[in-house]
Amino acid sequence: MKKQGIFVFIFILAVSISCRNSGQNQKGEEVERLVLIKTSYGNIKVKLYEKTAEHRKNFEKLVNEGFYNGLLFHRVIENFMIQGGDPDSKEAQPGQRLGGGSLDYTLPAEFVPEYFHKKGALAAARLGGAANPEKRSSASQFYIVQGEIFSEETLDALEVSKNQRIKNDMLKEHLKDLEDELQQFRANNDHTGFNLKVAEVREQVDSLFSAQNLGFKFTDEQREIYTTIGGYPSLDGDYTVFGEIVEGMEVVEKIAAVGTDENDRPLKDVKMEMEWK
Repeated sequence: MKKQGIFVFIFILAVSISCRNSGQNQKGEEVERLVLIKTSYGNIKVKLYEKTAEHRKNFEKLVNEGFYNGLLFHRVIENFMIQGGDPDSKEAQPGQRLGGGSLDYTLPAEFVPEYFHKKGALAAARLGGAANPEKRSSASQFYIVQGEIFSEETLDALEVSKNQRIKNDMLKEHLKDLEDELQQFRANNDHTGFNLKVAEVREQVDSLFSAQNLGFKFTDEQREIYTTIGGYPSLDGDYTVFGEIVEGMEVVEKIAAVGTDENDRPLKDVKMEMEWK
């Protein structure tokens, strides 16, 4: 009987752990995923979003494995964010530049309009620029937004800037298909023909941009939060937000205010431990 009781206890415990990590209780109902990030400045409690399933599943896996235990918040910029999760930070020497460490895979971008860079947002870091056109996320590095409050005028300017960048990226893609023709214009030193062709393609891109409603626009909710609570709106649509703080924003504020070196690494290491709460 005693052995049977122990077996039943272990089975129930295993089911409990499995349900908690999968985001469901024993009735199959969805429950909130809460992860506790422990630091010497206090604890930060975060929830993981359901609609960014790949990022949630990956983060859960790493927490379960104890991957983050002993890693650092290696990049801290006040009024912006605190960043951690570089695997190279675990045994990093004082002053060592961090941020380039990674696992052997990346995650596909998961942009969900209702998840944005408000104060307290949990998001995935990634390699920027032309080397990462699909905006795939780092498998381990993440950041928590501290941010600041923005004016309506600044949000208007950000929309214009983002939309111009979208158009420029579209123009580059379209011009790639005409590279041979454009090269011929260059070979003939035909500046007029070259400029006319580029202008023609630009007009086509502008028409496509409008017809397919490809423009970026902040929602009313985003504008309300960015102008009252704050955040970092310029990152929206470029980095995947997959969770948010539910407790401990004051801890983020403390970490964001620490002294840093020229690479934004805290002068005194800020280590983390993670567990389910």
